[in-house]
Amino acid sequence: MSSTTILAPIAGVLSLILIQQLFRKQRGRLPPGPSGLPFMGNVLDMPSVTEWLTFAEWGAKWGGICSVTLLGQPIVILNSVSAMEEMDTKGAAFSTRPRLPMAGELVGYDQTLVLLPYGPKFRIFRRSFAKLIGTPAVLGQFIPAVENETHLFLKRLLLNPNAEAISAHLRRLTGAIILRITYGIDVQEEQESFVTLIEKANDNFNAATAPGAFLVDVFPAMLHIPEILAPWKRTARIWARATKNMVEAPYLFAAGTAPISFVSRLLENEEKLSEEDIHDVKYTASSLYGGGADTTAASLYAFFLAMVLFPDVQRKAQEEIDSIIGGARLPQSTDREQLPYVAAVVTELLRWHSVAPLGVPHAALEDAILNDHLIPKGSIIIANLWNMLHDAQTYPDPASFRPERYLTTPKQRDPRTICFGFGRRICPGRELAEASVFLCVATTLATFDIERAAGPLPVHENLQGTISHPKPFDCVVKPRSERAVELIGEV
Repeated sequence: MSSTTILAPIAGVLSLILIQQLFRKQRGRLPPGPSGLPFMGNVLDMPSVTEWLTFAEWGAKWGGICSVTLLGQPIVILNSVSAMEEMDTKGAAFSTRPRLPMAGELVGYDQTLVLLPYGPKFRIFRRSFAKLIGTPAVLGQFIPAVENETHLFLKRLLLNPNAEAISAHLRRLTGAIILRITYGIDVQEEQESFVTLIEKANDNFNAATAPGAFLVDVFPAMLHIPEILAPWKRTARIWARATKNMVEAPYLFAAGTAPISFVSRLLENEEKLSEEDIHDVKYTASSLYGGGADTTAASLYAFFLAMVLFPDVQRKAQEEIDSIIGGARLPQSTDREQLPYVAAVVTELLRWHSVAPLGVPHAALEDAILNDHLIPKGSIIIANLWNMLHDAQTYPDPASFRPERYLTTPKQRDPRTICFGFGRRICPGRELAEASVFLCVATTLATFDIERAAGPLPVHENLQGTISHPKPFDCVVKPRSERAVELIGEV
């Protein structure tokens, strides 16, 4: 390969940078923010970890909407619910995703719902979610599977209640629920590899979408750089294989099986489906399969931490369960209305630990005015959900875990209107997520005590990542009574 061949793409990238800087039109004043430097913009201002905390500081200084530029690329940050709600009024204007070549074209997530651009295919995927799991009524067909997997989780927790095993138990629980509902796969020992597929693909997604991790996301022209000069391309090839496996392997395993599942419903009248239709079924299914497990596992791990840090909440929730259900049976999905405090624990959990502190970025499809500021077409939009969920004006003492927020009069804002995203990209699996979390929380509280371990009290911290888990912690989990052990054994 000649030096000219190698250097030509690099020269093209540098030319693109210069053109972008020298000839970009000023189309109105962006929202306020750090001043930045000539040419570079705010590259040096951008945080590399816990970005939501830095963005919250900017929000305190510049208001609910602020902005930065990175080498000419505008990035608008929403720090307030009011700014997010105003953006909601713009319809489809902010309903697409930014082009993220690493996670998208190279790793393959631009074919799944999370990064799929707004358009006809996006609407097809969303309609499938709405039809099969979009409301409590249609989700009801899958609730027995959720209950069954939750009971198996209780058995595993009883056999191995060590703090180091809790996260693994929860990942297996959420992975098994998703596999059962999506593909009708009953996860036995020989199917554990499918749970591993989910975890590997989610780890790759977190890494591929990390803000600023790959320069190709800022300069897509770098896609033309030869792999010998771009080691990140080798990484992308490995991750792309994992994405393909996540899409194809469980689909092939489940093809032709009888159990009711997301896929079996989509494949009704399969003989009438085209190749493109089958492709859409595979990627719609993998969107549920890949997107639902890790977020739910993160919420449930945070639940165990909250019970350690706020034992009074645990005691009140257990008293409510005992008064309504007693030791006759385990709580069920249908008990939710009769257990308002436990339901409030789930709601507060979604607020207290933001599993997606910054959500997934949106992008402007067209020029739009927001709070008297022009948001140029192509701007990247980041919603600081963590800051909205920890706004002391809306949720006094936001670091505390207080389920009574949603039971007293006047009730504080329901965080579910924030934590599942906004606009036409709001999480389509939110009904399943809430049902899964409620069942795990209620049945765990009915049968186990979660207590502080010896040593320092744990601290609640969000780990880095698009999907954020709590920092690992120690605790003691033990059955509440002999009757609790019997209940677990009976299911």
